[in-house]
Amino acid sequence: MALEEILGLCLLPVVFVIGLMILGSIRVLYQYQKGIMFQLGKYVRTVEPGVTIVLPMIQELRVVDMRITTADIPKQEVITKDNIPVLVNTVVYYKVEKPDAAVLKIQNFDFAVRQYTQAALRDVVGNSELDFVLTEREKVAQGIKKIVDAETNEWGVDISAIKIQEIELPSEMKRAMAKQAEAERERRAVVISSEGELQASLNLMKAAENLAKSDGALHLRTLQTIRDIAADPSEKIVLFLPSDYGRLVSSLVSKKKES
Repeated sequence: MALEEILGLCLLPVVFVIGLMILGSIRVLYQYQKGIMFQLGKYVRTVEPGVTIVLPMIQELRVVDMRITTADIPKQEVITKDNIPVLVNTVVYYKVEKPDAAVLKIQNFDFAVRQYTQAALRDVVGNSELDFVLTEREKVAQGIKKIVDAETNEWGVDISAIKIQEIELPSEMKRAMAKQAEAERERRAVVISSEGELQASLNLMKAAENLAKSDGALHLRTLQTIRDIAADPSEKIVLFLPSDYGRLVSSLVSKKKES
C-alpha cells in the first residue's frame, strides 16, 4: 500500500471523532430558555436563546427555563390561631428572572420555592383565626406571597401569584357552622317578619284613622268584612242593627249609672 493510503486510513478515525465532537458541541436554546456557561468549573456568561458552541471537556452549559412554572403545594394540616385544625391546598406560580442567580445561589430553586411556600403557609394560617382564613383567602394568599417573594428575590426568582385552592374543615366543625348558619337564617326571618308586622300595623293605624272620619266608609268596610268571612253564603249569619246602636247603648249605660 502507498504511504498516502496508509495515512488516509489512519486519519479517517481521527476525522470521524473530531466530527462527532464538533456536532456534539453545538447546542440550541429555545426562545424561552437561557443557559449558564461554565468553563473549567467557573461561571463565564449567560447564553441567550439560539445556537451556541460548547467546548467538550472544557465548558458546560446548564439550561434554565424562563417560563412561569406552576408548583402544587400538597395539603398541609395547620392549626389556626383559635386552635382549629384545617387542611389547606395551595398553588404557587413563579418564574426565573435572573438565571445566573438561580443556578449559582441556590442548589435547587424549584424545590426551595415549594418548601419555603409550605413553611410560609403554615406561618400565615397558624397566626390567623378560622373566620379570617375562610372569608379572606385573598389576603391570606397575599401574606404568603409577600413572605416568599422577599426570600426568593435573592435567588433570582419572582413569585407571580399564590392561590389557595381548597380549605378542608373537620366534620364536627362543618356541622357546627351549619347550625350557626341555620340559626342566623332563622334570626333574619324573625326580624323580617317583625318589621313586616310593624309596617302593617302602621298602615292599619292610618287606615283606621281615615275610616273613623266617615261613618259610611266604616259601614262599607264592615260589609266587605262580612262578605269575606266565608265563601259559602249558607255559612253566614247576618244580624242587622240600627246604625246608631252604639250611641243608644252608650246612652242607656250612662242613664243606668246615674240612677
